[in-house]
Amino acid sequence: MMQELTENRQGVNKALERLTSSIDAVQRCARDRLSKDKSLEGLEEDILRLGEDRSELAAKLDRAEARCDSLVEVNRDVSRRLVNAMETIRSVLDGQGQG
Repeated sequence: MMQELTENRQGVNKALERLTSSIDAVQRCARDRLSKDKSLEGLEEDILRLGEDRSELAAKLDRAEARCDSLVEVNRDVSRRLVNAMETIRSVLDGQGQG
């Protein structure tokens, strides 16, 4: 009877050890999951921020491209005017040389 009682206690103690070990494992998993969830929240915030930055950069790029196009047109106009001015000066100089 005593031996049976001792065996039962040992069995109960082993079961309690397994239960404690299982509870510890569940708690570790829960902590890991919470940690991962917090990391995911941080990543989601980073992704949102990157999206906002991308939109802002895209708008700046569009403005820069429009300015560049405008400067190209101004450059062409200035070049055309310089060519016209040089031709006018050349014709005036040619006219003075003949006169």
